[in-house]
This record gives sequence, structure tokens and C-alpha cells, in this order.
Amino acid sequence: MKYITANASPFVPASHEDQTRPGVLKRVIATAADLQLGQVQMLNWARLPAGECFNAHFHEDMQEVFVLLCGSVEMCVDNQTVSMTPGDTVLVEPREIHRMCNTGRDTAEYIVFGISRQEGGRTVVVDE
Repeated sequence: MKYITANASPFVPASHEDQTRPGVLKRVIATAADLQLGQVQMLNWARLPAGECFNAHFHEDMQEVFVLLCGSVEMCVDNQTVSMTPGDTVLVEPREIHRMCNTGRDTAEYIVFGISRQEGGRTVVVDE
């Protein structure tokens, strides 16, 4: 797992902007070095109701990237837990068991995308 806080890097002008008076700023969350080679398998906008968790599971050949948009959650990856707030990102490697729980009062929303090595890997739910 790689945990990236929302303030890990500053917002800077995008490269296509006037650097002295940019119209848009960007924050680099991850680079090619952080992401596995493969094909984007999915891009989802997900909601996790207050007090709920998704099932612990792993992917045989897919890396997942979670970006929290709103709410507060705990992400547990291979027995390491981080508390995420909006803007935080977690990269989950293939075969890492992961589970997210909404620890807040409101529905949490996040973007998640998966990069598959295209090796025919499965998603495996783990009994707890």
C-alpha cells in the first residue's frame, strides 16, 4: 500500500498554462513510477454509507487507486490501517487484502480505478 495525503504536494500551474497567471492548477498524486503497467480495467465513482464497510478482498493482477472525495474512512490494507480525509489517496497493489470502512456520519464518496496486467486475474473475497 502507498498512502498519499491530500497535502503531500502543492498545487502548481499545469504545464499548458501561462505559468505567471495560470487558469488551472494541478496537484500530482501519482506518476507512472507509482502505477503498474497494464490496462485500465475500470473507473468508478463509489459511495459508502455511514457505518458501512466493503468486503475484504484482493485482486490477483489488478492495482487499485482510491481517491477520497468526501467523508472520512479507514482503509485497511494487509493489516495496515490509515484514516483518510478528502483528497487523500491509497494505492493498493495486486494481492493486497483491502477493506474500507466509513467512520463518519455521512456517506463517503470516492473515485477508484484499477489497472490490470491482463493475466486473467480474479477478485477474491476474503472470509473474516
